[in-house]
Amino acid sequence: MERPEPELIRQSWRAVNRSPLEHGTVLFARLFSLEPDLLPLFKYEGRQFSSPEDCLSSPEFLDHIRKVMLVIDAAVTNVEDLSSLEEYLAGLGKKHQAVGVKLSSFSTVGESLLYMLERCLGPAFTAATRAAWSQLYGAVVQAMSRGWDGE
Repeated sequence: MERPEPELIRQSWRAVNRSPLEHGTVLFARLFSLEPDLLPLFKYEGRQFSSPEDCLSSPEFLDHIRKVMLVIDAAVTNVEDLSSLEEYLAGLGKKHQAVGVKLSSFSTVGESLLYMLERCLGPAFTAATRAAWSQLYGAVVQAMSRGWDGE
């Protein structure tokens, strides 16, 4: 029997991807409320944000949200063959390490992603959908973490 995970992921992502910026903002608002220490890592031209609200409304940060949603979109598109994104994701890991992101913060990002999906999908966010997304996110972080070790 074929595993239903890819279909659950694609289906749920279609709902989110109709307004990626709106849902991406929910994800990052949640992330900053769970881990406020991440806020100072976002600096544009040396300018620090005084609050999450300040950050979430800046054009540069909105651009970052768009990029993050595109990475998730790529993972969804390649859900059956994530190895094709391996090199790209390792490079992304390296970039995040360079700006001071700790690998441990990615579990908070994962929690925020699930929170956003739940907010977006409501009752359609079933236990099976949650499990499928946890699996996909785990694989993405694993690929990104290879960039951390500088291998």
